[in-house]
Amino acid sequence: MRRAEISLGIGGSITGAVLLVALLSRFWLPADPLRLRIPQRLQAPFGGAGGLGTDAMGRDLAAQLMVGAWNSLSVAVTAVAIGLVLGAALGLLAALKRGWIELLVLRLTDLLFAFPAILSAIVLAALLGGGAGTAILAISLFNVPVFARVTRAAALGILTQDYIRAARLSGKSGLRLAWDHLLPMLAGGLIVQATIQIALAILTEAGLSFLGVGITPPTPSWGRMLADAQTYLARAPHLALLPGGAIALSVLGFNLLGDGLRDRLDPKGRR
Repeated sequence: MRRAEISLGIGGSITGAVLLVALLSRFWLPADPLRLRIPQRLQAPFGGAGGLGTDAMGRDLAAQLMVGAWNSLSVAVTAVAIGLVLGAALGLLAALKRGWIELLVLRLTDLLFAFPAILSAIVLAALLGGGAGTAILAISLFNVPVFARVTRAAALGILTQDYIRAARLSGKSGLRLAWDHLLPMLAGGLIVQATIQIALAILTEAGLSFLGVGITPPTPSWGRMLADAQTYLARAPHLALLPGGAIALSVLGFNLLGDGLRDRLDPKGRR
């Protein structure tokens, strides 16, 4: 079995399971994730409270993990989608309009690269307040230069082809050229890059929530669960192991999926 098929199969299975859990949380939960049950606090997995145990306030961990999956994925996917649309548009503009426009786009991407998502989120939280919107804005701003650079580099290679010259001679505008010829050729690479960026976005969202500038309590979030578990690591290590394992598994799944898609969609990478 080829390496690409193994990566694609394992990554697709893990990613599909995480997505299924996230979607399931919108229709069914084993318990109310916000309900406080102080007498049943810090229950171990499969203990007296059943399920995956409870946190320091007696809230059901299984329900929190399920809702946290939806919150983490919704922030990550939305932020990457915004970064993909804006970045691809800038990258195509830079490739089609050489000269000062290309230079302006490149300098803008350099400026955005200078501010990591976590630093941007801290600044935005100070100005706008924390929350999912702040996390989405910060992560999307970080993704814009990534997609802009990838799109520009790939588009410059395609623009040297003879059929592109023929399309130009036929009178096609830059917008029509991008829609008819560039985007179909760039779609595979952008999908692969988006898959990898979602994995990074999940990590970033967890870090922002851990620092208190991402998803705000009492809304469940994997990063927030890790932050709350710090005080109880010795007494109840499962409080950190469960959300940490969920983050690691999700990132692994998306990375393997992206690796498999890259090998599958890139003809030059096939052996």
